[in-house]
Amino acid sequence: MFAIHAAMLRRLDTSAPAVLPTLARFAFAAVLLGYFWNSAITKLGEGFFGFLAPSSGAYVQIFPRAMEAAGYDTGQLGVLHWAVVVAGMWAEFLLPLMIVLGLMTRLASLGMIGFVLVQSLTDLYGHGAIADPQTLGAWFDRIPDSLILDQRLLWVTLLVVPVLAGAGPISLDRLVRNAISARPGGRRQ
Repeated sequence: MFAIHAAMLRRLDTSAPAVLPTLARFAFAAVLLGYFWNSAITKLGEGFFGFLAPSSGAYVQIFPRAMEAAGYDTGQLGVLHWAVVVAGMWAEFLLPLMIVLGLMTRLASLGMIGFVLVQSLTDLYGHGAIADPQTLGAWFDRIPDSLILDQRLLWVTLLVVPVLAGAGPISLDRLVRNAISARPGGRRQ
């Protein structure tokens, strides 16, 4: 009986490096890709160059207090505000896409963890969620549905898997690595 158990565990141990990162990327695509892309779409400005001229709502989402102080006039904000909003908008499009495709997955997942942390801090301090105990939540309280502490912890945990384990076998990272190793003089890592 113990030998059968040990053999099953060995099989699980050998399959984990392929299954876990692939499953994490699938779960990210199924649950969070649409969330982040929808958020990014709300930040796009009008017209063809909307990806360079974010909507005023983008500024309100990212810099709520600065926008309020400026009377909701984006013209009163500086180039740094514009750069942060554009970078945030692009990050919401590109980083999730890179994770789903498995392209530079470790770096993209690390970037998304940073994005989620900044998003959470903006929600807490910029939008005042710190004053709302239900939105903030608490760990170890048997209520698993708070927006910030519970939900964002699950997101970050999901993103840590590809940071530590890579993209898995079904990824552009694997294709690139195989193409490099197949070149004359290429090295396999």
